[in-house]
Amino acid sequence: MIRHAAILTLALAFPAGAFELAQPIACTLGTDCHIQNYFDRDPGPGTADIGCGHLTYDGHDGTDFALPSLAAMERGVDVLAAAPGTVRGIRDGMPDISISDPAAPPLQGRDCGNGVAIDHGDGWETQYCHLKQGSIAVQPGDRVETGQRLGLVGLSGNTEFPHLHLAIRKDGTELDPFAPEASTACGTTPPATLWSAPLAHDPFGFTGAGFFTAVPEWDAIKAGLPSPATLPADAPALVIWAAYFGPRQGDALTLAITGPQGEVIRQTITIDRTQAQAFRAIGKRLPPGGWPAGDYKGEVVMHRGGAELGREALTLTIP
Repeated sequence: MIRHAAILTLALAFPAGAFELAQPIACTLGTDCHIQNYFDRDPGPGTADIGCGHLTYDGHDGTDFALPSLAAMERGVDVLAAAPGTVRGIRDGMPDISISDPAAPPLQGRDCGNGVAIDHGDGWETQYCHLKQGSIAVQPGDRVETGQRLGLVGLSGNTEFPHLHLAIRKDGTELDPFAPEASTACGTTPPATLWSAPLAHDPFGFTGAGFFTAVPEWDAIKAGLPSPATLPADAPALVIWAAYFGPRQGDALTLAITGPQGEVIRQTITIDRTQAQAFRAIGKRLPPGGWPAGDYKGEVVMHRGGAELGREALTLTIP
């Protein structure tokens, strides 16, 4: 039986090495996946992730390892056992569909979607949620080792984006793997973590960027809109777009295109509201006579308080 459990408070100390977790997803953080939501460390109605940021929501009881697009999910990304143990329960058979889609079936308490729960002994348990339908590779009672494939990242259950929700429990109580001691204040260095290899808290990142001939639809970007290598000289517009997670009000996003005859367009946009995910785009209409042939370079950069948070570079050729 797979379940989501309520968050409780546990006043225990965790010496280093008492219980260790490996990264539970076969991707490279900051490159082809990212952490979208952290454990909510605010015990009240407010929210705070481990860095005192907004990448969480009220009562969030785990860590969400997200993929940048539905296309990445369809290519297949393995969910891995974070520690050795025995499979306590599984669920499969739920469709991969956003909960916001009118065609999504009722959850009926199955918020976790397709998932796996593993008993590690001594009161420790891990739970892996939102796996891809038909991908579960283990059965109840199976012994698994660290890094063993459990299934694939999916879009099942109560979710709007492809990701793995990892929950950790000790004697039935949810813990933050970045700071398992409940007394650790956000924004401070925790005395211990549960990760066998350090995972950094990342408050921002680009999830995609590209050229296009119009301002793209958000759904197309989330599906995995590719950036073309070439465009014709009569393309109706030359647009650069960027998608990202963790923007805060006041951040500054610069988008720019440079062509064979110099700068085509450049704009710095002040982010007007804090969000979990967003995208922006700028562009220029087809000039008289068409686009000059040659190489075009795109650049997107995000700044916060004068410090650079991230940067992406793109190339395009107009023959």
